Amino acid sequence: MILLLTLATVVVVVGATFAVSAARGRYDTIDSIWGLGFAAIAVVTFFVSTGDLALRLTVTAMVVVWGVRLSAHIHRRNRGKPEDRRYVKILSDAKGDPRLHMLRRVFLPQAAIMWFVSLPLQAAQYGTFTLLSYLGVVVWLIGFGFEAVGDWQLARFAADPANKGTVLDTGLWRYTRHPNYFGDACVWWGVYLTACHSWLGAATLASPVLMTYLLAKGTGKPLTEQHLSSSRPGYADYVARTSGFFPLPPKRGPRT
Repeated sequence: MILLLTLATVVVVVGATFAVSAARGRYDTIDSIWGLGFAAIAVVTFFVSTGDLALRLTVTAMVVVWGVRLSAHIHRRNRGKPEDRRYVKILSDAKGDPRLHMLRRVFLPQAAIMWFVSLPLQAAQYGTFTLLSYLGVVVWLIGFGFEAVGDWQLARFAADPANKGTVLDTGLWRYTRHPNYFGDACVWWGVYLTACHSWLGAATLASPVLMTYLLAKGTGKPLTEQHLSSSRPGYADYVARTSGFFPLPPKRGPRT
């Protein structure tokens, strides 16, 4: 029952976002709504679940705080800027109605991923606090800190005209080329650990694995680095000395 309810929630959120995006002729709206979609799932599952109230409140707060912050950050980042280059490229490949093309290529896959990644969240709402739950909260805090601080450092760096065309290699960005992506992955591993109070929750392992893969090997890190490599003269040197995902001390020699 809850799986159908959350699927319906995702359909409503993503469907409404697609309608607005098609009307505006701007499809990066889905990026701004991404975090809010998970927050909506968290709220819906909180009210229909029967697990321990303390764990339900904790997990719901974890996802809502993460989702609202992320959506607000992306909205501020994109406001006043042209359409995201990823969606411009996808639109250029359209044959026939571009709206249907974007629905198939972007919005339906995003909806499926959102629902699948949220499975540990849904399972966690039916459990009680265990040692792994506390560990999950700690991992979430680490991830949220990396993501929020990394985004703040990058926004401050980008806002300074003196930094135009240069590479941010201080703060968290000294230890990983993508503190925000690493933090995002940790957030969902933290949520997963809170779901490991049962075999059913533990069986949702593929959800954080998928999210981590997308961030580190899929549409996150590779696409970002492809763009930066062609637009930042010093980026190759930065790549050679800085960990690609997991935070590590910077190296002097090339990194494989």
